[in-house]
Amino acid sequence: MGRGRQKAKATKQARDIKYYSPSTDYRALERELGSQGGHSSHRYSDDSEPDYSEYEDKYGDQFADDDDDEDSRRIG
Repeated sequence: MGRGRQKAKATKQARDIKYYSPSTDYRALERELGSQGGHSSHRYSDDSEPDYSEYEDKYGDQFADDDDDEDSRRIG
């Protein structure tokens, strides 16, 4: 296949994909979403974040923050 035919075919496929509009079955979608019942989509049921205080700054003392004051750009 020549380059012109190949490009035309690719253009046609891209156009077909761009304007493809499948029919949506909203009733099936409603049934699927409704079948979840009272299940919450939240991971934690008490609507609060877990306690991460034991991990807070666990490794903070290993890394120095002194390089923030320096100009980190290289010249040359």
